[in-house]
Amino acid sequence: MPRDANERCMLAVDLIYKANEQGISNERIWIDPIVTPISGEINQVKACFEFMSMLQEIAPGCKSIVGLSNISNGTPDNLRPYLNRTNLIMLMKYGLHAAIVDAFDTELIDIARGRRGELVSMVHKMMDGEIPDIASLNSEDLKYYKTVRVLKGESLYSHSWLEV
Repeated sequence: MPRDANERCMLAVDLIYKANEQGISNERIWIDPIVTPISGEINQVKACFEFMSMLQEIAPGCKSIVGLSNISNGTPDNLRPYLNRTNLIMLMKYGLHAAIVDAFDTELIDIARGRRGELVSMVHKMMDGEIPDIASLNSEDLKYYKTVRVLKGESLYSHSWLEV
């Protein structure tokens, strides 16, 4: 398991170099940035986002894929959708190409198909440092706001982060 984004980059570059030597072009290579459970260690979650932000620079043309629900592994069932959906939105900012997802989560599918532009915009703005007017958020958007803060490491993960 890579310790940080730099180790992820070194592994990816090594893998791509060896694949290129065998005649495999970057456009045929899929990279998994390794999504880890939020309940484990926040630094691994942050390293995944950091790696994704650098992927096209270090591996032009390569595609990215994740096991999306890894982020919520070990969390209560009622919280998993918020972690999975928010994680998807955050990874989309960095050009995620594909994800293994819960096909029965219709909200997640709507996000993936571009039907929740306002939510995606809010999350991406938060990733850029903008803080929305919390008083103006409806109860559902407030849950995403809180989840972004947890995934960015700005708020501690606990099974009650949506209630705090």
